[in-house]
Amino acid sequence: MKLLIKQALVVDPHSAFNGKKVDILIENGIISKIGSVKEDTADKIVSSPGLCISPGWVDTFANFADPGYEHKESLETGAAAATAGGFTDVLIIPNTNPVIHNKAGVEYILHKSQHLSCTIHPIGAITKNNDGKELAEMYDMKANGALAFSDGLRCVQSAGLLIKALQYVKAVDAVVVQLPDDHSINPSGLVNEGITSTQLGLPGKPTIGEELIVARDIALCQYAESKLHLTALSTATSLDMIRASKKTGNSVSCSVTPYHLFFSEEDLISYDTNLKVNPPLRTTADRKALQNAVAEGLVDCIASHHLPHESDSKKVEFENAQYGMIGLETAYAVTNTCVEGLTPQRTVELLSINPRKIFGLSIPVIQEKEPVRFTLFDPTLTWTPSSEKTKSHSKNSPFFGKELKGKVLGTLHPNAITIIV
Repeated sequence: MKLLIKQALVVDPHSAFNGKKVDILIENGIISKIGSVKEDTADKIVSSPGLCISPGWVDTFANFADPGYEHKESLETGAAAATAGGFTDVLIIPNTNPVIHNKAGVEYILHKSQHLSCTIHPIGAITKNNDGKELAEMYDMKANGALAFSDGLRCVQSAGLLIKALQYVKAVDAVVVQLPDDHSINPSGLVNEGITSTQLGLPGKPTIGEELIVARDIALCQYAESKLHLTALSTATSLDMIRASKKTGNSVSCSVTPYHLFFSEEDLISYDTNLKVNPPLRTTADRKALQNAVAEGLVDCIASHHLPHESDSKKVEFENAQYGMIGLETAYAVTNTCVEGLTPQRTVELLSINPRKIFGLSIPVIQEKEPVRFTLFDPTLTWTPSSEKTKSHSKNSPFFGKELKGKVLGTLHPNAITIIV
């Protein structure tokens, strides 16, 4: 098939065409021509008023629940959701059953996903069974395709164990990913501790539980001279520590979730269980600090924290509901909607260039003879996500029915060219 991408703005800092509007002809998965192309040479044409093309987007933290929890999501449905969200690459966390904590688990993911419409990169567990007690087989996992290491939804509590992991990954040039959460500080907390938690009558989870781990892990990374990525930061104080750390030259990077940019604790007044997340939604001041940090460049990337759950895990009392929401399909639009002044160039830094640099993925370049691994999007289009149209197996999203600005129009991946009409 010959695909013509008509008058697209190239958003690619490594391309000679960066910042220019051009026609791009794709033939058999390869860019055959960039410039002015006649429409009658193509079998299919993609055009849109604000059409942009960039190197393929990367999500750095998603749960595809496979193996063991396929009633929530599978590699196939997760890949379909990722593709619909504009992602050509996704890093998936190891919180499966069994846990991805050895060579066999990594090989299972890579083998089962090799023909899907996006490339799935397994994150190997730091500790066996994610129990935080003993290091997993990190060397074997890296040698067989694990891209990074994390206990995913379970923050490593032991400083001694984490520093061993940070030292160990230096030998294999990998990154440790932490979701900062001190489990010993009010482990029964459900929402952000403050006035809203009191009004709702729900136990609070204080910000210091996150901030203590952020401070500790930055210090451990500096001591080990290793690489650390902190995901789902949710407080202004956490961001201040990242800012100070970056001035010292530490190899500490960070990401935030779209839902922490969009919602605050005040949105919990309806007791919507889809808004039960960890870290919890924080104050409006924290949300504004996150938005500013994304716009100014302090935050390195956006992580969807796509956590699918079947309806039985969400249609219950707030106290009994599972944590998390799906988010791959709405990640870009939510971020584009709520971060004021977000340019296509900054979007591509957040969703493609920075995550590829952090996790050592090759960066595709928009130039002739280059194989496809690109994302098409239009920042000017509005759309409304719905449970009927979602590609995820689960439907736990608070964004259904909300008008969002910024739409993915397709992904160009070596396995599949997917155009979203």
